Amino acid sequence: MLDLLLVGGNGTATSLSQHMSVTRQAVAKHLAVLDRAGLVRSAAAGRERRYEVDEAQLGRAVAQLTAVGSAWDARLGRIKRIAEAIQSGE
Repeated sequence: MLDLLLVGGNGTATSLSQHMSVTRQAVAKHLAVLDRAGLVRSAAAGRERRYEVDEAQLGRAVAQLTAVGSAWDARLGRIKRIAEAIQSGE
């Protein structure tokens, strides 16, 4: 959904649901969650809301997830080395 918004610049639940295999209601609920998380901004557009990605907030989220992923990679690497040391009899 974020990809569709990034490519198209913005969209409504109706326009986005035409490109997805879920209902308009499901798209609207997902957009509401993204809006509450600050990843998209919305504005009234007639009877619907038009959504666009908050690229600065998305960038911060990506950076945070990258940091968390790196921390987990380091932890899992340590666990692997410990398991290998135990297995080799050290």
